[in-house]
Amino acid sequence: MTAAVGKGTTGTTTHRRRTRANAGRSAGLVPTALLFIGAIYCLFPVAWVLIAATKSPSELFSTSTLSFGTGFLDNLTQLFAYRDGVFWLWAGNTLIYAGGGALLSTAVSAVSGYTLAKYRFPGRDVIFNLLIGGILVPAVVLAIPQYLLFSKIGLADSHWAVLLPQILHPYSIYLARIYAAAAIPDSLLEAGRIDGAGEWRLMSRVAMPLMVPGMVTIFLFQFVAIWNNFLLPFIMLGDDGKFPLTVGLYTLLAAGANQPSLYNLILMGAFLSIVPLIALFLTMQRYWKTDLSSGAVK
Repeated sequence: MTAAVGKGTTGTTTHRRRTRANAGRSAGLVPTALLFIGAIYCLFPVAWVLIAATKSPSELFSTSTLSFGTGFLDNLTQLFAYRDGVFWLWAGNTLIYAGGGALLSTAVSAVSGYTLAKYRFPGRDVIFNLLIGGILVPAVVLAIPQYLLFSKIGLADSHWAVLLPQILHPYSIYLARIYAAAAIPDSLLEAGRIDGAGEWRLMSRVAMPLMVPGMVTIFLFQFVAIWNNFLLPFIMLGDDGKFPLTVGLYTLLAAGANQPSLYNLILMGAFLSIVPLIALFLTMQRYWKTDLSSGAVK
């Protein structure tokens, strides 16, 4: 009798567990489906640009939206030959703006975030609150005042007019402060001070290596933001030899109203401008994960 009751209880418990597991799986399908829909929403424009870049001028408006064309190599050749290879000039300018701006911004943000997180000084909270307020200010609002300031000091229509405003980024400093506060133990810094290490040595040899995963994140955010930035270089620059890809492709789009054949070059240029971002993210993500796991082991 006792054995029968035990078997019945065990069977009921197993049934309940299976029911809960099935309910959990069913509940998990909803967020998975939403994420899948979101992925399609984000990736569909990229897929469309790739498909459209393969079409010749005659195929662009006459074939199905999702059907591949036969003009990929022709479009590539014409884009590289357009105006003696001005596309490469725009790509080089973009790399200077995005690479240089992201590196400088990452360095400034890391040092600033570490200072705000690990040092006590008068006005620290005020400075941090001002940074938080700076995050809320849209970049569009600052573009015209920045142009007027750079015009007054003679830096308008120069590479510096696009580089310098990107270096000090409130959100990056905020991220660096949060990461430094969590990743760098105060006890480790105190141990270094007891051993005789100076503040510069502590920051460069102790703090910065621990902040590498956060710095990679900041670099990625800034690189993508500067690479895709349109308004600031559009306002600051007048010489098309200094344009980044965003502004250069916009000028092609404006010219395409009178020359429809340029639309194929625009689509090819848009596709090529996406490729470095995808490659960078995949590459940096690998180092990002490695840094996170190594930091956890330490």
